[in-house]
Amino acid sequence: MKLISWNVNGIRAVLKKGFLEFIQKYKPDVLCLQETKASEPPEGMNVPGYVQYWNHAKRAGYSGTAVLTKIKSVCTGHGIQIEKHDDEGRVITLEFDDFYLVNVYVPNSKRDLSRLPYRCQEWDVDFLKYIKNLEKKKPVVFCGDMNVAHQEIDLTYPKANVKNHGFTPEERAGFDRIVNAGFIDTFREFNQGGGHYTWWSQMGQCRPRNIGWRIDYFGISSSLRPRLKESFILKDVMGSDHCPVGIVLK
Repeated sequence: MKLISWNVNGIRAVLKKGFLEFIQKYKPDVLCLQETKASEPPEGMNVPGYVQYWNHAKRAGYSGTAVLTKIKSVCTGHGIQIEKHDDEGRVITLEFDDFYLVNVYVPNSKRDLSRLPYRCQEWDVDFLKYIKNLEKKKPVVFCGDMNVAHQEIDLTYPKANVKNHGFTPEERAGFDRIVNAGFIDTFREFNQGGGHYTWWSQMGQCRPRNIGWRIDYFGISSSLRPRLKESFILKDVMGSDHCPVGIVLK
């Protein structure tokens, strides 16, 4: 079972940059998208064999998530069932036979850190409670743009970015709490080295120079670890400032 996650930075834009060809090449069983910026599937989003679920923000052209799945599932909810968090289209939850899948686009703290208190004191706390509550019923797989580089090896210039959004101590501590709660950062199960990134600034030729950040993740309940065969980053897939990430489960 191959699951892939991708922040597409606008589904309409990525449709013009080989998105359907990407699906045909990699053939994910489940594809989770973030930052779709669409209230409904756009024209051209015809993907035979997949059931599509979409969650959009109230604000037009902002945020949004989608899941395309070949595997039979039930969409159990849009959002995390807390009103103050759920008007930006950031979460879709699917229930499969033996686990829950949570597709998430975590709020950005903003360059001026004006949204840092909300992100760390409210969103991170409530999202962790949400996935832990799901885990009481079935194991959980969560994926998406977490908007944080967890460790120093997850970005090119850690020392220069300690006070910048995406690498503040508060945001990193939020991801620590997820790991300490028993969830596994799947990529680090297979690769402990640096230089592996999923997002690159569109300025200064960062992507060709591989000056980037790893902020897109697949996390799993520890009980699913025996089923985890592979975790990967598709760094050569273009079309967005993020690249896709994925896992393979037995």
